[in-house]
Amino acid sequence: MPSPGGERLAAALRESRERTGLSLAALAAKTTYSKSSWERYLNGRTLPPRSAIQELCGLAGEPDARCLALWEIAKSESNGRPKERTQPRPTSPPQPPTPHAAAPAPTQEALAQVGLVREELAQEGLAQEGLARAGHRIATAAAIVASVCAVVFGVVTLALVLLPHQRHTPRPKATPSATGPHCRAAACEGQNPLDMRCAAVPETLAEHVTGTGASIQLRHSAVCGTSWARMWGTRIHDRIEVTATGGAGRTRGARVETRADADGYVYTPMTVTRPGTLVRACFFPAASSGQECFEARVGRDAPGAFGMPGA
Repeated sequence: MPSPGGERLAAALRESRERTGLSLAALAAKTTYSKSSWERYLNGRTLPPRSAIQELCGLAGEPDARCLALWEIAKSESNGRPKERTQPRPTSPPQPPTPHAAAPAPTQEALAQVGLVREELAQEGLAQEGLARAGHRIATAAAIVASVCAVVFGVVTLALVLLPHQRHTPRPKATPSATGPHCRAAACEGQNPLDMRCAAVPETLAEHVTGTGASIQLRHSAVCGTSWARMWGTRIHDRIEVTATGGAGRTRGARVETRADADGYVYTPMTVTRPGTLVRACFFPAASSGQECFEARVGRDAPGAFGMPGA
């Protein structure tokens, strides 16, 4: 069972993986960790290494500070748990094989199937300890080899039923429409940046930490031609608005409605922006009637930002 910190970390990692739009297989292809490892990390069964979190946050286009903080908590909780003591098993001298009971020698085909099954099971992280014990028993006596072969043949039979489907099922190929943005320019107006795949590799125009401790970023996608704001570390009923000056000058907003929103990222809908457009974000805390605003200009390397508490 994962610790409370491990459950929170796994939930944050699943949220980051959803933002990438990648399947487990695609995520494994883009990182240094396998599909089965990512499955354990995202389900909370195994605490991931620090570098795995950094790689996932990089693909999601988001800072890794929050996930790394959750990782530190989960790691400290796991280190503080007492480890179970394993009692030594009583050993008994191996029984010598009877001279008239000759052990059946496995065929080359059976040995090949055993190797295939062991490789498949090792990839899934299953029965590693059992296979190691079986290897030692095979080396001790020919009589024990016969019983181990019987078990292995049973596993091979199951593998022969399951493996053909896995071998002959073609893996779906990603198409540009599945991996690229789903809208551009005016078609993105008012749309969710995550749903439209515009938040895959965005540019952070400016970042601001509010008086309540919430963090806000102004984001821009050159591919989609849009800008939006996102916030985290918020409280329920906190609100944010983003406005692009010039042109239509539309204002898009978002509100923290639930505890799940407060524990994760909240995004505003996108608004169309062009190089040189001035984008302004305003934060409205739930605890007061004031606001804090800051702004940045699209296409400039050093955007200006200012706070306006109480304005």
